[in-house]
This record gives sequence, C-alpha cells and structure tokens, in this order.
Amino acid sequence: MRILFLGDIVGRTGRDAVIAHLPDLRRTLRLDLVVVNGENASHGFGLSPSIARDLMEAGADVITLGNHSWDRKDLIGYIDQEPRIIRPANYPPGTPGQGSVVVTLVDGRRALVVNVMGRQFMDALDDPFRAATDILSRHRLGVTVQAAVVDIHAEASSEKWAMGHVLDGRVSLVIGTHTHTPTADHRILSGGTAFQTDAGMCGDYDSVIGMAKDAAIARFLRRMPGERLQPAEGEASLAGMMVETDDATGLARRMAPLRVGGKLAPTTPDF
Repeated sequence: MRILFLGDIVGRTGRDAVIAHLPDLRRTLRLDLVVVNGENASHGFGLSPSIARDLMEAGADVITLGNHSWDRKDLIGYIDQEPRIIRPANYPPGTPGQGSVVVTLVDGRRALVVNVMGRQFMDALDDPFRAATDILSRHRLGVTVQAAVVDIHAEASSEKWAMGHVLDGRVSLVIGTHTHTPTADHRILSGGTAFQTDAGMCGDYDSVIGMAKDAAIARFLRRMPGERLQPAEGEASLAGMMVETDDATGLARRMAPLRVGGKLAPTTPDF
C-alpha cells in the first residue's frame, strides 16, 4: 500500500496548497491512502466542517486532529457524522468523535488510522500508549487490516520516539505532528515500522511555526499577551512522508519525505 501523510495544515495558504497539489500527487505517486492533520486548518486554530469537506474532496481519506480539536465549535456536532475525521483517542470517554477509523480502499484492502495526543507539556489527557494499544488489540496487521498509521500529536520528541518503539512491528507508520517542523530522522525501525518524529506542516515557513512573525516574536520579547496570532499568508510548503508497505505483513518496505513549494528545499519520493 502506498501511503502519504501530510503534517499540520496551517491556515488558508496551507489548505489551499494541499487542495491544489493533492489530486496530482495522488495520481503521480499512485497513492492508495492519504492522511492529513487538519487541526490548524481553519485560520490556524481548529477545523471547520466546510474545510474538512474541501480537503476530502481534494483527496484526503482521513483527517486527524490534536490539541485544537474543539477550537471550532461547529465541528463538535459534525464529527460524529463524519467518521473520516478522528480526534485523539485518549480524550476521556464521552468525548464526541472517535480516535480511530478503518478505511476500505476501492480494491477492498483496509487501512487503520489512529490518532493519539501526548501528555508531556500538553493537556493532561488519558494515557496515549494505553489508548493506542487498546485500539490495536482489536486489529491484526496484515490480516484484518493491510496497513495501520498512528499520528501522535505531541510536543516532546522523547514521547514520540517511545511511541514508535512501543508500536514497532505492530503498525506500518508512527508519525509525529504538532511541532510544525519536519525532522530528518525518518527511518524504518527494527520491527519494520516506519517512524518520523515530526512530519512538519503544510503552511508558510517564512513564519513562526506557521504564524505571522511580528506578533509571535513580540510574545517572546515582551513576555506579554499581544495581538491574536494569525497564520502567515505567504506561499505554503507541503511537508509530509510517503511510505510503501507490504500487504502481506503490513510493515514498511520504504519511506521518503515529500516537500513541495514555498521556502523548503523540494523533495519528491522516487518510488
């Protein structure tokens, strides 16, 4: 299975770039499954139902979320109607939505996508390791699902690395989101699981993690709240990771970063 994961979509320029490029990427890279993190897609904070529909019409199969899941109140009533939008599975019981989804491809193959959120320097949610393990106990990689992707939305690199090792050999890909900076540590772990600490963002990199520079810098210089942060409006870069898996085992065969447009040096997977 050929899987593309795109990091946090930030604001209008980020989502416009994804919508513009994704149809062609699906065709040229022969993608079977596309997962995007959309928790910053609506003006940098949250995800609206209309933007979610636009992303899915462009070719996103699943949209994951994170600590800004509920910044758009209109998503609360919508998320239960649209199973392809998932929020962190370690939110407390009774929270709207689901933390995982199984997508059936047109050829009948099935892919599991799981979203969890870290607890280091983040909200005090339930245990993400227990949440991920509980979901995976109900699926068998290479048997009931041909691929499995876990988005760990977390601040601490150590927590993301730990999740990768805990799930190594049990999922196809463990990939981090939230810090909006693509890391160069992508690798296939010893058990066959592809891993990257952070996928980066789809947004304007002439910014402070996607936000307009002046207001963001002022918060560091003055240590006082200032004007509301707004997404930067320059040309966006797409940042993500492509993984090819073995359908028989569900494990990763190869992986490569994707970067398109904007300020980052471009790179396209060559497999």
